[in-house]
Amino acid sequence: MNKIKVLFLCVANSCRSQMAEGLLRHYYGDKFEAYSAGSKATFVHSLAIEVMKEIGIDVSNHRSKLVSKFFGQSFDYVITLCGDSSKSICPMFIGEVKRETLHWNFPDPAEAEGSLEEKLAVFRQVRDEIKKKIDNFVIEITSK
Repeated sequence: MNKIKVLFLCVANSCRSQMAEGLLRHYYGDKFEAYSAGSKATFVHSLAIEVMKEIGIDVSNHRSKLVSKFFGQSFDYVITLCGDSSKSICPMFIGEVKRETLHWNFPDPAEAEGSLEEKLAVFRQVRDEIKKKIDNFVIEITSK
């Protein structure tokens, strides 16, 4: 059976899309191939690495990638994770999407302000919300 290919996109490919890629790969890697990219390549945010490590997922070897790296490839699903404030600059995938392009609205945890603990709380909340969305997504498409 061919795995379902999913590309997660956000602006900087540093937090949301990296966490989504790691979550889908870790929990559902037997059925899915997960990738991530952004409209600008930056770095994988250290707090994203930290909160993923807290749940046993190592994304420290991930690299921030431009969406253009995937031009010419096809995916079953392309999922943007940009919040409303950055939706206008959220990257678009120009390539074959076999099933559907989806938008999941998540705030960018990299914009969190406050103490380290306050920032970590935001990263954890976004991570957990992405995990719930992925769980529901997997249930929905594997039950079809």
